[in-house]
Amino acid sequence: MKVIVNGEPHELPAGTSVAAAVAAVSAAPSGVAAALNDEVVRRASWEATPLRDGDRLEVLTAVQGG
Repeated sequence: MKVIVNGEPHELPAGTSVAAAVAAVSAAPSGVAAALNDEVVRRASWEATPLRDGDRLEVLTAVQGG
């Protein structure tokens, strides 16, 4: 299936979870948020939320600096 992750097309196996897709693009252990089709997905739901063909996933990582 084709999923858009952070604006880039990715080919992922059917049934890939939000958690797996996030892990593929971010190694950060914390400070990461995910939005699926413009809806925030709570971290506790990432593993149980499957992606579907055509979904758009945004993975956001907090950055410190000044």
